[in-house]
Amino acid sequence: MTIKYTPDHEWLQLEDNGNAVVGITVHAQDALGDVVFVDLPEVGKTYAKGDVAGVVESVKAAADVYMPLDGTVTEVNEELRADPSLANSAPEGKGWFFKITVADRAQFDALMDGPDYTTFSASA
Repeated sequence: MTIKYTPDHEWLQLEDNGNAVVGITVHAQDALGDVVFVDLPEVGKTYAKGDVAGVVESVKAAADVYMPLDGTVTEVNEELRADPSLANSAPEGKGWFFKITVADRAQFDALMDGPDYTTFSASA
């Protein structure tokens, strides 16, 4: 499974069915601090790339979660809604935020790979 990263510090993992899992990166979680609340998008809602799809709140700040690609939300992480600390302990695992259909694979392919994101986040 391929993982890509956005300049807004979200990660996407492409699944075999063509959908993508979306969450915040370790870098984003480190910048936010302890996450205490998440507002997840509505299942079935279609978003354009760059739309605000959710909010994550920490003890330090609140930040928007942006839709990384054009697509429709197919699932949200109800476990994360019940226990926002999963975004702290496993931001790139069990702390995922939502799943989307990928409307345009070229948008996914244009995102940063791991080494590019590491370089990018080091200067962010």
